[in-house]
Amino acid sequence: MRGPYLYDYAILRLVPRVEREEFLNVGVILCCPGKRFLDARIVVDVERWRAMDPSLDIEDSAAQLASYPLICAGGKSAGPIGKLSQRERFNWLIAPKSTIIQTSAVHTGWCSDPELMLDHLLKSMVQSGQGSKSTG
Repeated sequence: MRGPYLYDYAILRLVPRVEREEFLNVGVILCCPGKRFLDARIVVDVERWRAMDPSLDIEDSAAQLASYPLICAGGKSAGPIGKLSQRERFNWLIAPKSTIIQTSAVHTGWCSDPELMLDHLLKSMVQSGQGSKSTG
């Protein structure tokens, strides 16, 4: 096994009331060009989301988040963005937005297996011992 490989990641955040700047970590996007890897994992935790904002449209928010793994995969199911290179799709996904789905700053590291690192980041940065449903 070769490595380690350089990777970049960002945390996906749910910001139900943008004006308050409060957020929940709900997913991770990881790009590892050396392994030609780009993927996202999302955690839908309705209880936590409702606790933060009872008026939040859960279905709409979950649907928006579900598009992230599709865009990472590329191809027709990702729409026009799916035609871009992996790195271009990553950059598009992490671009600053003023919507209820936002990303953290990009962080960099080294790993031998980007899939395992993505799972590790999801557990440590998003799930943190909570009984949540992971998708993506």
